[in-house]
Amino acid sequence: MAAAAAARGSVWEIQQRDVEAAGLADADAGAFVAALRSAAAVATGGPDAAWEAVAAGVLRPEHPHALHQLVYYSVYAGWDRAARGPPPYWFPSQIDTKQTNLGRLMEAHGPRLLGSSYKDPVSSFHLFHKFSVEHQEVYWSMVLKEISIKFQQEPKSILDTSDKSRKGGTWLQGAVLNIAECCLLPWPSQNRTDDSTAIVWRDEGLDNHPVNRMSLKELHNQVITVATALDTMFQKGDRIAIDMPMTCNAVIIYLAIVLGGFVVVSIADSFAPQEIGTRMSVSKAKAIFTQDFIIRGGKKVPLYSRVVQGTSSKAVVIPATGGFLGVSLRNGDMSWKDFLSCAAGRSSIYPTVYQPSDALTNILFSSGTTGEPKAIPWSQLSPIRCTCDTWAHLDIQPQDIFCWPTNLGWVMGPILLYSCFLSGATLALYHGSPLGRGFCKFVQDAGVTILGSVPSLVKSWKAGNFTEGLHWTKIRVLSTTGEASDIDDDLWLSSRASYKPIIECCGGTELASSYIQGSLLRSQAFGAFSGASMSTGFVILDEQGTPYPDDVPCAGEVGLFPLYFGATDRLLNADNNKVYFDGMPIYNGRQLRRHGDIIQRTVGGYYIVQGRADDTMNLGGIKTSSVEIERICNRADEALLETAAVSIKPAGGGPEQLAILAVLKDRSPPCDANVLKSKFQRAIQKNLNPLFKVSYVKIVPEFPRTASNKLLRRVLRDQLSKELSNRSKL
Repeated sequence: MAAAAAARGSVWEIQQRDVEAAGLADADAGAFVAALRSAAAVATGGPDAAWEAVAAGVLRPEHPHALHQLVYYSVYAGWDRAARGPPPYWFPSQIDTKQTNLGRLMEAHGPRLLGSSYKDPVSSFHLFHKFSVEHQEVYWSMVLKEISIKFQQEPKSILDTSDKSRKGGTWLQGAVLNIAECCLLPWPSQNRTDDSTAIVWRDEGLDNHPVNRMSLKELHNQVITVATALDTMFQKGDRIAIDMPMTCNAVIIYLAIVLGGFVVVSIADSFAPQEIGTRMSVSKAKAIFTQDFIIRGGKKVPLYSRVVQGTSSKAVVIPATGGFLGVSLRNGDMSWKDFLSCAAGRSSIYPTVYQPSDALTNILFSSGTTGEPKAIPWSQLSPIRCTCDTWAHLDIQPQDIFCWPTNLGWVMGPILLYSCFLSGATLALYHGSPLGRGFCKFVQDAGVTILGSVPSLVKSWKAGNFTEGLHWTKIRVLSTTGEASDIDDDLWLSSRASYKPIIECCGGTELASSYIQGSLLRSQAFGAFSGASMSTGFVILDEQGTPYPDDVPCAGEVGLFPLYFGATDRLLNADNNKVYFDGMPIYNGRQLRRHGDIIQRTVGGYYIVQGRADDTMNLGGIKTSSVEIERICNRADEALLETAAVSIKPAGGGPEQLAILAVLKDRSPPCDANVLKSKFQRAIQKNLNPLFKVSYVKIVPEFPRTASNKLLRRVLRDQLSKELSNRSKL
C-alpha cells in the first residue's frame, strides 16, 4: 500500500502548469492531468503498476517528448535501482504471450518437458530457458521445425560432443541442404506462396510514391538469373564480394551466390580503398559486385572509384539510379546489364548446389577495433541460428514486415535477410539514408511491424523530430544493437510506437546471434537486457576468473558456455582457439568461450553491458567502465548529443585520470568546457561515485568510429594522451 501511495503521490505532484511547460496545449493540459491522476488512482501496486496504467491509457505518440519525460521520471522518481534493479516500462500479458512463437512452443511442450513445474509462458520462462541450455538437442529439434529448413539429407544428430577438439560441438552432423534455396521456397505452414510479398522497398527522394513490392516468385526468378550468370564466369566455391548498400539487387546477388555454391565476401560500403583491399586479399575473393555511387541524403557518394583503388579483382557495377552507369569502367570490369546478359538463353530451372551444414557460405569481418579485422566464416548453421533467435526473441511471424537499416557488410545484414526469408516475413528496404524523415515515413508507409535500429540512429530521429505527424502504429516490436542504449533515447523510441517493447540485442559476428537480449515473455527496462538468449548459457567472472553465483548482482567479464549452435569454430586469418578460448577458465568440465564484454547483472536479473574489457578504467583503485560514466554524463546538459569517457595516464606517471569528450547537438548554443566539467563532476558524484574526479573535458565536433559505428575510445585515448603530453612538454 505504501508503494502504491508513493507512486500515486509522484504523479499527483504533476500540475497543469508542468504539463503546459512540457509542450501540451493549454486547452488539453487540464484533461491530461485529470486522466493521469485517474489512471494512477486505480493502479494497484507500486510505481511500475502506475506506469503501466499511464503508458497504456494516457500517454500517446503525438504528445511532446518532454511530456513523456515528465511523466516517466515523475512516476519512477522514488525508485531505488540499487535495491530493485532498473524500472520496467513494458509488461508481458498472460494472454498475449501465449500467442508469441515461444509462448506457443512452451504451451505445446512445457507440460511434457517441465512436468508439474510448468505453469504458463511468463511464470515458467526461466525454467524453460534453463531447460534449453541443459538440453540443447531437445530445444533445437523443436525450433528447427518452426522455420523453413528443407534438408536434402536429414541430420544424423542435433549435437555431437565426441570430438573434443571441437569445443563448440558438432551440430547437425550429416545434414545436407542449401540455405538460400530454403529462403526461396513456398512454405505452407507459414502461408507462404509464390505470390507472397518477399520484399517491399522505396528509393530515397520518392517519399510520396507508393511502396514497391516484389513477390517470392519474382525474387526466386531474379536469383536464378544471377546464379546462372555466375556459373558462366566462376568455379563452384569461388569467393565473390559484395560492396554496396543493402538494396534489392544486393539481396538478390547474395542469395544467388549461396544458391550457386559460391561464397559471399561481405564488405561494408563505407570502407576506404585500403580496407576494401585488405578484405579482398584476406578472403581471396575473385570478383566484387558494387555500385557506381551511393545515394545518401540527396548526395552521390563515389563507390566504384574506391573499389578500383582498393582491388584489381573483376568488378560488376550496378547503377545507383536508372539503367545507365554514371562512371566509365576499367578494362575487365562489367556493367550489371552485361553481366545479366550472360544468363540469356539458358534454362530457367537452376541446378541448386547442396552442401553439408558446415559448408562455408559467407565470409564476414569483425569491426577491426583492435587491428586487422578477423575474417569470420559463416556456415549454413549460422543463418539457422540467427533466424531461430529472431523467431524466439523478436517473435518474427509470417505476417510481419521487418525493417532494420544495415548493410550486408555487417552481421545485421545477413541476420535480417535470413530472419525474414526463413520465417516467411517480408523484408523492408529503404534505398537511401536512414537518418532523416524519408526513412521514418517509409516505416509508416510500408506498414513495418518490427523495426530495428542502432542507438545513434535513434538519436538522429529524436534530435530532428523526424517522426512528427507520422504514425508508427503498426509496429509491435522494436529492437536495437551495436552500442549501449541511452535510457532517454529508448523512452523516445518506445513512445513513438505507443510503448512497444524494445528488444535489446548484444552478440557478435562470430556467434551469428546475440548472447543476451530481451524477450516478450519478460518485463523490459530501458537500456537493459532481460536475459540470455535461448539455449545460451554464460557466467560472469570476477577479476580472478572465478564465476559469480548465478543469482548474485555483480559485474565482470562474460564467459560463454562453449556448446553454441551456429558459432564459428574457425577463423581465416587467426587461430580460433587462441582468440576465443586460450586463457579462459574451465566451468562444469568445459572451457568457457571468450567474448570480451564487461556486463553487469542487476537486482531483478537484468543485464547492462558496460563496454569491452579493454574499455575498463581504474579510477582511484576502483574499476569502472566507460559506458557507465557516459550514461550519466549524457544527461548532464540538454546541449549534449553524446559523450565519451576515457582514462589517461599522466606523462610523469601516477594514477589514471578521467577525461570526458563531448559532442554537442546541432544548433545548440555554445558551451564552455569548464561549465560542462562542473556538471559532469556533479552528475558522477551524485549518481555513480563521489570519489571519481573529472580531470579534463574537451568539446569535439564528432567521435572516431568504426564503419559499423562503434565508438573508437582507444583512438580518443591515444589522441588525448598525445595532446596532453605535448602540453606538458611546453
